[in-house]
Formats: sequence, structure tokens, C-alpha cells
Amino acid sequence: MDQTEPGPETGNARYRVAIVEDDPIVRDHFIDIVTRAPSLDLAGVAPTIARGRELLALSPDLFLVDIGLPDGSGLDFIPEIKEGTQAKILVVTSFGDRDTVVTAIRGGADGYLLKDSSPEVISEGIAVTLEGGAPISAAAAVYLLDRLRSAPLVEAAEEEDSGLTPREVELLQLFARGDSYKEAARTLGISPLTVGNHVKSIYRKLAVHSRGEAVYEAIKTGQLKI
Repeated sequence: MDQTEPGPETGNARYRVAIVEDDPIVRDHFIDIVTRAPSLDLAGVAPTIARGRELLALSPDLFLVDIGLPDGSGLDFIPEIKEGTQAKILVVTSFGDRDTVVTAIRGGADGYLLKDSSPEVISEGIAVTLEGGAPISAAAAVYLLDRLRSAPLVEAAEEEDSGLTPREVELLQLFARGDSYKEAARTLGISPLTVGNHVKSIYRKLAVHSRGEAVYEAIKTGQLKI
């Protein structure tokens, strides 16, 4: 498959997934995972970043993105997806080093899984990401936490500028453990709409564009303890 290809129409799909992966075997594996899920539709497939850009116009609900691509790094494509669409981004790659993991999350990735994850884990990761969660492979999480713990904290004055309320911090704690919007709403006894309003406020205050990035920034600034 050497070009962008539209996915098949399933008729009953609730979410449309775009795949950016150059390895044909892995790509077919991802296609199989998506097409077997009753709630998913394959929006399109691309083996390069250039072809991936063509998928932006299709407005998929989620991008499944590899890091090592023939014409560049998926890390550079992630911000483009965030700027050009409302899609969630789940990175599935063989790169599990700490710098790549942190760069992906800070760039806007909503989840980060390794390619050696089982089909069940990847399928669940797609579902969790679409529901607003932030699935992260155990190995990647170790690197991320290590990086966060070693990162210098900003001065208290800078922390205060972000102005996170106790409720917003509480919500981030739930997101950090992987809760979805609905789960967080149920735990806090508020509506999903109210959760969404809090999330918009958090994004604005922390100058971020994803929940994973929000959790990272809150931990780095000392406002969130895990």
C-alpha cells in the first residue's frame, strides 16, 4: 500500500480511525484491529507523513501514528494533527525511549503504546483514547515518570500564575490514573459537560492541547502529585 487509501464503510461505526504506518505487516495488523471493532470505521491509511496530511481533510476521530516514518518523524506530525483537526492521537511505535515518549506527549499525543502490545491492548487503547483517556504502555510510563520526577520545578510565583483550582487539580489526578470524561464525571458527581468546561480551563491555564500534556505540565510545575 503506497498511497492514502480510504477505509471501508461499515455503516454502524461511531468513530473513524486514520492509520499512519509505513511497515505493511504492522499496518495490516492495525487495519485488522480497527475493522474488527464494531464501533470503529477505517477512515484512511497512509505510509508517510506526506500521505498522512491528506487524511487531515477527512476529519477522523483518531489518528494511530507511528514515530519512524520514511519522510520524517511522527513527532513532527503530531502538532500538525492537533492544529488541523479535533482528532485524538494514539502513538503506537517501537520507540520507547524517554525522550521520544515525553516529546510525543508534550507535542499533543493523547496516548502512547508500544508495537509489541497485544491486539487487545491496542484495541483497548484506541477505545480509551476516544473516550478521553490517556493509555500509556508500562515501559513508556516508567520513562515518563522518571523524566517528570527529575524535571526542575518552576518557582512558586509561576505556579500561581496558572491558577488551577482544587477541582481542576482533582480532575487531573483522575486523568493521570487513566479515567475517561464519563468516569471522572461519575467520581466527582458532576456532568460530563462540566468536566469538559474544566478541561478547557485547564488547557488555557497550562497552555496545552491534550490531557496527557496537561498532566505532564501540572506534575512538572508541582501542582499535581502522583
